Amino acid sequence: MSAQPMPCDPHEIGSLFLFEKLSPEQLGRLCAEGRMERFEPGPVYTEGDPATCFYVMVEGTVVLYRRVGGDDVEVSRTSQRGVYAGAMQAYLGDRVPQTYVNTMRVTEPTRFFVLPAESFADIMREWFPMAAHLLEGLFFGSKNTQRAIGQRERLLALGSLSAGLTHELNNPAAAAVRATAALRERVGKMRHKLAFIARGPYSREALAELIEIQERTAERVAKAPVLTPLEASDREDEVADWLEDHGIPEGWRLAPTFVQAGLDTDWLEHVAATVAEDVLPGAIGWLNYTVETELLMDEIDDSTTRISHLVDAAKQYAQLDRAPHRDVDVHELLDSTLLMLSGKIGPRIRVVKDYDRSLPNVPAYPAELNQVWTNLIDNAVAAIASTGDEGTLTVRTAREGDRLLVEFRDTGPGVPDDIRSRIFDPFFTTKPVGEGTGLGLDISWRIVVNKHHGSLHVESVPGDTRFQVLLPLTAPEAEAGTEAGTETEEAGTEAGTEAGRAVTTAAEERV
Repeated sequence: MSAQPMPCDPHEIGSLFLFEKLSPEQLGRLCAEGRMERFEPGPVYTEGDPATCFYVMVEGTVVLYRRVGGDDVEVSRTSQRGVYAGAMQAYLGDRVPQTYVNTMRVTEPTRFFVLPAESFADIMREWFPMAAHLLEGLFFGSKNTQRAIGQRERLLALGSLSAGLTHELNNPAAAAVRATAALRERVGKMRHKLAFIARGPYSREALAELIEIQERTAERVAKAPVLTPLEASDREDEVADWLEDHGIPEGWRLAPTFVQAGLDTDWLEHVAATVAEDVLPGAIGWLNYTVETELLMDEIDDSTTRISHLVDAAKQYAQLDRAPHRDVDVHELLDSTLLMLSGKIGPRIRVVKDYDRSLPNVPAYPAELNQVWTNLIDNAVAAIASTGDEGTLTVRTAREGDRLLVEFRDTGPGVPDDIRSRIFDPFFTTKPVGEGTGLGLDISWRIVVNKHHGSLHVESVPGDTRFQVLLPLTAPEAEAGTEAGTETEEAGTEAGTEAGRAVTTAAEERV
């Protein structure tokens, strides 16, 4: 920073719109406590440094930057006389971090009226006590409201996820209950059939043959091929005809079960060749119960496995018993989130996973990234649903230089140009009253940009909206410290960013 002190003229600063209503005595005090400085092209102050001064430009050109990931992004450029920036929160004292919320540079020799932060705070409280109280109320009220609604946003997401998970768990649980009841009935009939066979004219050899056939049948059920509907129908007709030709009652009812288990007429011929003709009907009935029992046990196994996978997905989503910051496979996070939201996505939306599985793990806070995925998927689903038609949600991962891209693309109506620059603002929402808090994208932006040093932006035309998250493939060196240090830094960044966003918006209107 190269600054050249210059004389302060009360009449000159009184011509600036910020001070034009002040009395000569007040202008004199400003010149006495402040100073005029001339800066050569280069930085004036840097984002994150202690905010020591309040700057009002008298002549020249200034540019404001915000740090996004590891880059400084230009947010405003102006030559308008009287614009201001710097320690605009000084009147709040130590209740907020007193650091610069952006970086200011000048592109040509530029003059500023510079007021120390302490003087700016004293003058604000002394000259404008009511305004200072109103500004404090607006600042802290907005912060508290944002925190409360942010908590509600998380609860709404949790409720949606809980409803989806309950729906997903209910299907396999109900299937397991039905299969268990049917299995109990089949086992009862099998015991009855076994008692009937034991009383019948069956020799020891015949019974041994039946048991051997039963074992081989169970093995075939476990290896049953998957047939097309047409193949299954043709095979059922063949099996039913064979059963009818061999005097097996209700062969048409047994045929679908045998075909589902992978049994065909060749297997039936083997059974007929193994047992005596008078034993065949009883043997077929006995084997039918065996097949039904195996199929029901397979159904119970599939259902309970599905429940286990859902529980694992819920644990993966919530990151229970996991370190808060670690190297993660984003595809595992995306899959668990999609599974948790499958009930809400519904059958009318086709989900396409376009994953680059060769991507490495990335350092991240996985539970918070899952919250980002939830918000972006929820918005995509709502956008598609608003059209009243079916649609497609595409989740894509790819590598872009030293960053990992996660893209959510939907076929909804798109984001209109006139609101695209506002969708990441706190409390901004296009949803009807009561259906959205306007914090989903704001929270997502904070998680991606502030906590992961990444970027989040949107590209949109009707029928093709893409929210793109870019995450660094390696952790910044600054994050190599202790977790406690990280949490402290996070708290400071959160407060600073909340203050910074509100102030920067005002400053950018002026600068």
